Amino acid sequence: MKKIKHYFKEIIFFFILITIFANALSAYRSIDLNKSSLNIESATLLSNIKYAMPKDKIIMVYFWATWCPSCKLQASNIQKISKNYEVLTIAYNSGSDKQIKQYLKENQLSYNVINDSDGYITNKFDVTVFPTTIIYDKNKNIVFRDVGYTSTLGLYLRMWWANF
Repeated sequence: MKKIKHYFKEIIFFFILITIFANALSAYRSIDLNKSSLNIESATLLSNIKYAMPKDKIIMVYFWATWCPSCKLQASNIQKISKNYEVLTIAYNSGSDKQIKQYLKENQLSYNVINDSDGYITNKFDVTVFPTTIIYDKNKNIVFRDVGYTSTLGLYLRMWWANF
């Protein structure tokens, strides 16, 4: 029993250490992201619907790609968040609208997507690593910037915090 407790403590310590390292790495990698307030008024989604940025609402802008393994892992987290919060996703260099729609269908995803096939929007935000998540408050100022995978709980907590 004593050995089990020891190993359990070691495993917990390992996960805490990995979490701290992952968050530090994310913070370091997000240093170069554009720090300006969100200045997109509207955009055209894959569905050819004109998307207007909501006023007085927090919003998550999520940069991803169909070829990105971490993005595939995080896709269901973003799907869950999009059911309760405003989420706009930017698909970088991921093919045609038809290819992205097929990817969304195959993975049962229904969030708002802009196809950034030429990288114009992604470059405007200085995003170079995928996935990248930027959360803006009601005044469209940055509250959180994350580079890499973030859990559903982590995303919910960030969105909740951005409401204050």
